[in-house]
Amino acid sequence: MERKNVLAPSILSADFRCLGEDIQRVTKAGAEYLHIDVMDGMFVPSISFGMPVIKSVRDVTDCVFDVHLMIENPDRYLEDMVKCGADSITVHAEAAKHLHRTIQSIKSLGVRAGVALNPATPLSALDYVLPDLDMVLLMTVNPGFGGQKYIPAMTEKIRTLRMKAKEQGLNLDIEVDGGINDDTIRTVLEAGANICVGGSAVFNEDREGSVRKYLSIMAEYTTY
Repeated sequence: MERKNVLAPSILSADFRCLGEDIQRVTKAGAEYLHIDVMDGMFVPSISFGMPVIKSVRDVTDCVFDVHLMIENPDRYLEDMVKCGADSITVHAEAAKHLHRTIQSIKSLGVRAGVALNPATPLSALDYVLPDLDMVLLMTVNPGFGGQKYIPAMTEKIRTLRMKAKEQGLNLDIEVDGGINDDTIRTVLEAGANICVGGSAVFNEDREGSVRKYLSIMAEYTTY
């Protein structure tokens, strides 16, 4: 089954002095998703932002809010994230004590459910929940900081996951986050990813041009 290729600019790399304007620039250029990294300073070293920021920018755009919870015990905030405007919520397998229950809680709130895996976490962590998921987010850098280089070993992880999804007949989105640039975006698309998070690669001096460039590259690939 064909999946749409999607660019998801990460607002963590945006200019927070003019966040609303930055969001409008990338979405008017064609970005349909916004990747929103919520960090708590515990699961990852950094602290980013939470519900007030998400709620404040919800009025700026009607694009998909792809909320990535890099936090301990994410169940505490699922309902609040939906109230603030999340369309998709991704939790880390490493952070959820009862992963199946957390996935079901997300789906009961009427939004898409995703699970993220850190680079060292094996795909086997998803063995008993994969059919319940709308998306798997594969971290292609260690989470917590922007500007890191893509970990080459993750290419085979993407390819293996796409094969698993095909074997099970799953209509699964595979998102990748970390180190995406002009070269690595082609690598991950060829391996089977169809949602690419772009941080500094998008939010640079030419935001609109970067969005159009990556959308053009993604249009060359078909993911099944």
